[in-house]
Amino acid sequence: MLKRNVVLKNTVLKYTVIKHKVKRMAFLWIFFITATCLSSVSYGDAYPTLPRDGDKYLSDGDLPARTPPIVELGASFLGTGNIEPGFVLPTGAVWSPALWVYGNFRTAYQRYRPSEGAGGEVAEWVNRLDLFANLQLTGTERILLGLTPLHDRDKGEFYGKIYEPDSLEENNTETNAKIDTLFFEGDFAELFPNIDYFDSTKNDIGFSIGRQQMLFMDGFLINDSMDGIGLSKNNMRFSAYPWLINWRSTIFVGIDDIDRHTNEDIDNSKLVAWFNQLDSARSTYNVDVVYVDGDEAGDVLNFGGEAIQRIGKINTAFRVAISQATSAVTEQSDNGVLLFVEVSWVPSRSHNNVYVNGFIGIDNFTSAARGPLEGGPLGRAGILFAAQGIGSLPAPISNSAQKTSGFTLGYQRFFGPRRQIVVEVGGRLEHRIHFKNEQGVALRFQQAIGRRAFVQLDAYSTWLEDEAKAEYGTRIELQIKL
Repeated sequence: MLKRNVVLKNTVLKYTVIKHKVKRMAFLWIFFITATCLSSVSYGDAYPTLPRDGDKYLSDGDLPARTPPIVELGASFLGTGNIEPGFVLPTGAVWSPALWVYGNFRTAYQRYRPSEGAGGEVAEWVNRLDLFANLQLTGTERILLGLTPLHDRDKGEFYGKIYEPDSLEENNTETNAKIDTLFFEGDFAELFPNIDYFDSTKNDIGFSIGRQQMLFMDGFLINDSMDGIGLSKNNMRFSAYPWLINWRSTIFVGIDDIDRHTNEDIDNSKLVAWFNQLDSARSTYNVDVVYVDGDEAGDVLNFGGEAIQRIGKINTAFRVAISQATSAVTEQSDNGVLLFVEVSWVPSRSHNNVYVNGFIGIDNFTSAARGPLEGGPLGRAGILFAAQGIGSLPAPISNSAQKTSGFTLGYQRFFGPRRQIVVEVGGRLEHRIHFKNEQGVALRFQQAIGRRAFVQLDAYSTWLEDEAKAEYGTRIELQIKL
């Protein structure tokens, strides 16, 4: 009799959890559809209009001087003057090469205390350099080479030093010449203009081939660097649908170096994707489909949809991401849904920003591809959930989207000469038999230095349910734009 009561009690508890999940899912779907429909509502004169009186014209002396990249050969980047005549290819294309070398250097000292049992406080000094060489051939054709000489993205190792704990103290002299980015992109109509000398047909199809960074649906579906081939068609319109201002459609095939949902390249997975962006008078819609084929990591089919618009004076974005395992369920290929909402606005008589983000993860949503340093799909939620991309400092609150819900509330204030501060609070609740709460607060301060650099100060503290001690972290970082 006792055993029967325990089984009955567990069954009722599981039924209650499932019922709450279904209610939450139905509510958010209704909310998503309603908000998307509101984006097409006409607001008449409620929108602010541009002033009719023009401002004073700024001469060249009034404008700030151009900041060039560290290497600039040929035409100036965003410069003025005549374009060099270049040379003509047998295809009819006119190339006028220019080489621009630029990048971003980051150096940071960070100290944090992870969860209990992780070996106490960690203190480290870490460095990262992302260096790019851009060979610009025309306005549409270019070759881009990217190197990361001070860190290895696959191993997660950065040039620097670990100070604490004593058991991990060491100097890390990580340097490498690995190619992180190398691709060629262009437009068929511009590459072969003799085929259509008068540019009278719709053959403007863009393409890219090589190792390139892929970021779609703000990183919820894909946030990874991979080898692949892409074709893209822009400016598609149909007279029968006047509301459709522009439709851009892209097909991409990933053939190598694809990191799965757990931020690792487990097997030789392949990826096929179809990305669509549709612009209307009041909204931008994205509809994406991605299929990933893998052996050990399994096969997964991902769908994504988002609507971005202003509702009155409020900026909104509504996103739905779905994953469906088409073979065996694995840690990298599972079934789940992620619902995400972003709302932000500018307070009256200010240039500041207030934002509220919310999410619900139903079952075990898995992304199609995620790079080793990108963390989980919830990094978009705010600075409490974002991966730093440098060193071992984790996101203050877990950015996994599996069986969870949560929110962030933040205030971004601009003040003084090129200075800002962000204050954010947030929380995360796991949807399991034993619910687990996690809350936190974060602070970020940024100050520009000169024309190429800024310093950033971060601090956070988080609390786990039933944990006696809080986790915390502080860091100071200098970024130099090369």
